[in-house]
Amino acid sequence: MNIVTTPTLPFYQATGRECALFETAYSNGLPLLLKGPTGCGKTRFVEHMAARLGKPLYTVACHDDLSAADLIGRYLLKGGETVWVDGPLTRAVREGGICYLDEVVEARKDVTVVLHPLTDTRRTLMIDRTGEELVAPKGFMLVASYNPGYQNVLKRMKPSTRQRFLSVSFDFPDPQTEMVVVARESGLDAARVAPLVRLAGHIRKLSGMDLEEGVSTRLLIYAATLMAHGMGVDQALDAAIIDPLTDEPDVQQALRDLAATIYG
Repeated sequence: MNIVTTPTLPFYQATGRECALFETAYSNGLPLLLKGPTGCGKTRFVEHMAARLGKPLYTVACHDDLSAADLIGRYLLKGGETVWVDGPLTRAVREGGICYLDEVVEARKDVTVVLHPLTDTRRTLMIDRTGEELVAPKGFMLVASYNPGYQNVLKRMKPSTRQRFLSVSFDFPDPQTEMVVVARESGLDAARVAPLVRLAGHIRKLSGMDLEEGVSTRLLIYAATLMAHGMGVDQALDAAIIDPLTDEPDVQQALRDLAATIYG
């Protein structure tokens, strides 16, 4: 779990009206669901908006073993005494902050039961262990994200949950915007960023290869950062793009051949 309280505004390049939607949702106490592929900027967007609104942000990376108790809290032994310790969701509700559940569909099903009362007119959080029922104050906001491309029968968000959220779809930015983002985040000059972005565009259009997803903007930033600090192009592409995308030697070689045509 990461807690962001710094007043520094994390860099985010808007691609539409997502910032206005977030602010409107926040002002009206409405939950927001972000949908999009891995590494396209969903988490950075939330960090940017939390800092912009001056709100504490509790980020939870959801996983198969994440339970409702992990979000709400539990009794722990401290100094020989049993004390109650709030979880990130409870702390966000108490403080009127923002709770961001990243890849929410990965969490256990009991998490949904906890979220439902917070995503309708009740705006309440029941803490069974302590008997408390917290009413979310003005300023509390629940944000969740997931990647529709990875959905399957077991990891699908139920319509009864999805329809409790406003929703905004994210995708990889257009080439010009992506160049700005990669150059800004990595420190690599725009002329050297341009072929990286072209390579990403070609990889994302590939079909018939054993790739679950195209290269993310995050990986482009990693590659550009390595290059900005003196690493050669081939090594940077292997470490930050080709090896992270696939373990198949033939697919890796095809990606290297593609990169060679772009870098000449």
